Amino acid sequence: MELTNTTSHVVVPASAGRAVLVRRGDHVRVIDVEGGQVGDVFAYAAADPGEHLSASHTRTSTSRLFPLIGEHFVTNRRRPILTLAADTSPGVHDMLIAACDPARYRALGVDRHASCADNLRNALVQKGLTADIVPQPVNLFMNIPVRGDGELSWLPAVSRPGDAVTFAAAMDCVVVVSACPMDLNAINGARPTPLAIEVASPNPIPSKEI
Repeated sequence: MELTNTTSHVVVPASAGRAVLVRRGDHVRVIDVEGGQVGDVFAYAAADPGEHLSASHTRTSTSRLFPLIGEHFVTNRRRPILTLAADTSPGVHDMLIAACDPARYRALGVDRHASCADNLRNALVQKGLTADIVPQPVNLFMNIPVRGDGELSWLPAVSRPGDAVTFAAAMDCVVVVSACPMDLNAINGARPTPLAIEVASPNPIPSKEI
């Protein structure tokens, strides 16, 4: 899908997070710059951060582990917040695994480590926003196959340099993307790398990074 009227381009450094404000109808494209990098995506209703994208409610709505093109991601109040508009990657994504956090890294033997949970909080706080909880993220490019017996595998992302997933905003919302810092298992390959966010608006009033 070719985006036009790009109004912002935000680099998400490796192991960091960034937030953008998008208006209903805007398109948000998350780009895997170098390939093989997981991106944790969160979204909050701009009018009320107590309403957020919910992976469990989305699975209930779609009856799938991950939506198809044209299907909605819905909130904890069962309202559409983002629509999957396009995907140039191999289409391997996850909505089962929780955001990594300090407790996860301590369990793996590391006391101090960047995490997607902290990246989310920092991205919001730097823009004057707060959220009470860390929701289950949409883990773009994350390769967690489910075996027939229910066992999960932690495999390297198969996304290629420049692969991208595009969402259409179904409401005004804040979208946060974390370039997952996990380097203690195989999901990001050899090392975490950057992502990018592009926002394109069909409206004459531009979107902006908040």
